[in-house]
Amino acid sequence: MIGYYAHHLGAGHIHRAAAIAAEAKTPVIGFSTKPAPNGWTGRWIQLPDDADAIDSAATDITAGGTLHWVPSAHTGLRDRMGLIGKELAKGEIRVMVVDVSVEVSVFARLHGIPVVVIAQPGDRDDRPHRLAYDLAERLLAPWPHFAASTWPRRWLDKTVHLGALSRYDGRPPATPEPGRRVLALWGSGGLDIRAQDVGAAAAATPEWHWDVLGPPASGAADLPNLTWHGWVDDVWSRLSATDVVVTHAGQNALAEVAAARRPAVVIPQERPHNEQHATAAMLHQAGIAVVRPDWPEPEQWPRVLERAKIHGGTEWSRWSPGDGAARAASVLDDLANAHR
Repeated sequence: MIGYYAHHLGAGHIHRAAAIAAEAKTPVIGFSTKPAPNGWTGRWIQLPDDADAIDSAATDITAGGTLHWVPSAHTGLRDRMGLIGKELAKGEIRVMVVDVSVEVSVFARLHGIPVVVIAQPGDRDDRPHRLAYDLAERLLAPWPHFAASTWPRRWLDKTVHLGALSRYDGRPPATPEPGRRVLALWGSGGLDIRAQDVGAAAAATPEWHWDVLGPPASGAADLPNLTWHGWVDDVWSRLSATDVVVTHAGQNALAEVAAARRPAVVIPQERPHNEQHATAAMLHQAGIAVVRPDWPEPEQWPRVLERAKIHGGTEWSRWSPGDGAARAASVLDDLANAHR
């Protein structure tokens, strides 16, 4: 059996888990604070929250900088680790995938179980990340091998570069109807852009219609060419119908844009370890999409959108070959069989 821990922040970890588990020949048991994703066929252990009612000023949440999140005397942390440990102690899990948690990586390895860590871009040379990446038997990188990396050789030697992987991989990209539509795609991992900024961009581009997916907007402008949809289940149809996507540089959002092969403007948001800026730099250096360091001024938007439309979306095939989930599952199946 394969164990799979999926972090609760944002939607990408859960979507990635579902895509990989669907390709695996070995049964997969999932662990997360979130409920099981749609279509999950194996067992799923929903874990207690370990992030509520934390006074970081009064609690040593990092154990002296050795870990990322271990708040002292926290019932949620104790209970969730207890549930994970109960499953690990059964001896059925042959390999543990961790996406992402230094603490779960260490915990599984202390049970004698090989660990596969889903790697992340950015600065990962802090003590906790070095511990997790060093102990991992494999590192799975959801970006292509040609992307620049400053990792040490000991990590690169055990890394499998999957390329981006999405729940939409394998679907034929649709050709949108002629027109000028922008899809602003913002995820559940947090939003740095204000509704007023989107409104100003739409007002400066009256020949384009803006559709916005993501958190409900407060203070949004009432414009004829701007529609706020909130959260929607069918993101694919929106992606397929748009001419240009404006998105952050989170792994899941980029994977879905890549699967649809849509022209894009990528604007990284501030995240720990410089993750999104590192990803955006990879895209820029490879010429995959139009990358902006921050949200453009209103008068810049007409030129930015035209540039993205002309650039096109065919280069996304280099970022996301479409077989990432199958390749990840193959690695996990091989490891599970090797450790029987």
